Amino acid sequence: MTHHPRTRSCRRRAALLVAATLPLLACGIARAADPWPSRPVRIVVPYGPGGAVDVATRKVAQLLSTQTGQSFVVENKPGATGTIGVSQVARAPADGYTLVANDTTYSLLPHIFKQLPFDPAKDLQPVSAFIFAPMALAVAADGPYRTLDDLIARARAKPDTVTYGSGGPGTTPHFAAEGLALATGVKFMHVPFKGAAEATQAVLGKVIDFQFASTTGLMGPAQGGQLRLLAVSGTKRLPVLPDVPTFAQAGVKDFGVINWTGLWAPKGTPPAVTERLQREVAKAMASQEMQTFATKMGAEPRAVDAAQFARILADSSTMWGNVARSIGYDAK
Repeated sequence: MTHHPRTRSCRRRAALLVAATLPLLACGIARAADPWPSRPVRIVVPYGPGGAVDVATRKVAQLLSTQTGQSFVVENKPGATGTIGVSQVARAPADGYTLVANDTTYSLLPHIFKQLPFDPAKDLQPVSAFIFAPMALAVAADGPYRTLDDLIARARAKPDTVTYGSGGPGTTPHFAAEGLALATGVKFMHVPFKGAAEATQAVLGKVIDFQFASTTGLMGPAQGGQLRLLAVSGTKRLPVLPDVPTFAQAGVKDFGVINWTGLWAPKGTPPAVTERLQREVAKAMASQEMQTFATKMGAEPRAVDAAQFARILADSSTMWGNVARSIGYDAK
């Protein structure tokens, strides 16, 4: 059988193309099989720098980078009670290279927005929670309030004149302050900021009277003598703050809000990736470096897996839903 020269030429070109493509396919297969993380991981913090979520996440990212040999880079994307940064991650590829960090505020979102730019159940999956910290009420150290009674008495005498700051409507500090107002029968005035760190600066500058925040974000200025903490949540005083009473000791019963920080990944992230991430977070929390860091911040460096985290989210959502309805803030 005689082959036409053009046919033989086409076959040679096809053979050369296949030969050239095989190394690329092999490279692609090898790359797909690369263990996670094989390139830098981005962690979005949906609030401004310097707040509790930012401080805790940056410390965890530092340890994860050391443990895995790959960079974990924190990016601040504040705005709209954290929904801007969260929605960006909800739309990201589910490959383990884009994560979002948040705190208890995440479980508040369905109660304060009638419509979210993402679906918490369908677009994101909880990975691990860590850094469990009490909430504290902070005032300027050289201000007029020496005790929680002083502040409550002022608010009772002059409703809506005692001001407090938060990272925005619907954040955990906002609801914590409103929960305190409900528990004590007073009315405060809410002044929203872009983040907890801005609210702290406003307290220090006496622009506002007080702030609720996690001890993780307040410990620096508190130990530096700039802030006075009037009370902390939880059942006992913190060893690092022995002179600060609990809310119960200061006269407000059943006020035990604990703020946690955690990581979420886009829905559909491979189980092998999320399981590895859980192990690395648990390892970081067990390290002496994190134990020391957390103790100084008045926090507990405890890691929980995705299943436990999901239960924490459900319980938190129920609690904040009750608060939202009590203050007429429920979006439903």
